[in-house]
Amino acid sequence: MTRGSRAPATRSSLMRSRRRLAQVRKGAALLKRKRESLVDELFSRARKAVTSREGIDAQAREAWKALWEALAAQGAEGLAPLGWPMREIEVDLEAVELWGLKVVELAHRPSVVRGLAARGVLPAAGEAAAEEAARGFETLIEQLLDAAPQEHLMRRLGQVLSRTTRLVNTLEQRVATELSSELSSIQRTLEEREREEHLRVKRLIARRARGD
Repeated sequence: MTRGSRAPATRSSLMRSRRRLAQVRKGAALLKRKRESLVDELFSRARKAVTSREGIDAQAREAWKALWEALAAQGAEGLAPLGWPMREIEVDLEAVELWGLKVVELAHRPSVVRGLAARGVLPAAGEAAAEEAARGFETLIEQLLDAAPQEHLMRRLGQVLSRTTRLVNTLEQRVATELSSELSSIQRTLEEREREEHLRVKRLIARRARGD
């Protein structure tokens, strides 16, 4: 049946509309339960995410403060060797499924914070600020790596929650409303036909009683 068309006012159409309305209401109820579960899941992870973001923000402020102090003490050329040797950071991700979402979790990551020996440079007088800045940013990287999968999952949960809410609204406010209106229209038409048929039968009975 195309949008804007009306089902014929028949008993079969009445039963079909009732079944469809029951299915729509059942689907909306299931989606509502899913939405409630998604909200619970999102809020339970949001509390942890807020704490993580606060920690990242505090660590970033400390790291940048140490960097500005190191730049003031040694300049950019003096800090460049602390970034050597260049390295790649490999992490292990694990695929998981949550509420139909295929996401990843951080299974393992290496330690990013390095000691003086791992940096390949000898400590010198007045380099405490530089060492503190390097350590601060490496700690920040570790926190970002730990938080990234959770942030991605929360974003996906938010998207699914938004889509589920739209589906519930569509089913309840448009599809169910249209079906209810159609059902009422069919019922009224059938009742009117039944009354007309009843009156017609009464007239026929009356005519026969008069001998017409």
